[in-house]
Amino acid sequence: MHTRSVLKAVASTTAILLVFSLAASAAPDKKDKQVGRLLFGKVLDPQDNPVPDAVVYVTNTRTRAIKTYIVGKDGSYRFPALSSAIDYEVYAQFDGKKSDTKSVSQFDDRSQVYVVLKVDPRK
Repeated sequence: MHTRSVLKAVASTTAILLVFSLAASAAPDKKDKQVGRLLFGKVLDPQDNPVPDAVVYVTNTRTRAIKTYIVGKDGSYRFPALSSAIDYEVYAQFDGKKSDTKSVSQFDDRSQVYVVLKVDPRK
C-alpha cells in the first residue's frame, strides 16, 4: 500500500508540473510585442510643401543622445522604437534654418506620435 501512495504522489506532482510548464509556454513572450513608440511626421515649409533633404533631430532628454533622419522628397521622417519612459525633443533643420523644437512627453501614452515640423527656407 505504501508504494501505491508514493506512485500517486509522483503522478500528482508530475501532472502539476506539466500544467505549469504548459501555462508558461502559452504565455506570450515580451520580445514579440513592439517595444516603445513610433515618432513620425513631415517637414514642411510655411505653404505646407515638403522640404526634401531636411535633417530631423531627435534628442533623448535623459542621456542627450541624438538620432538623425534625412527626409526624402515627400518630407516624411520616422523614428521607430523610442522608449515610452523618456521625454524627447524633435526639430528639423534645412539650409541653416531651424524649425521650432517640439516635445514628446513620456506621459503621452500614444504608441504613435505624429509631429509636423515647419521650416522656412527663405528666411
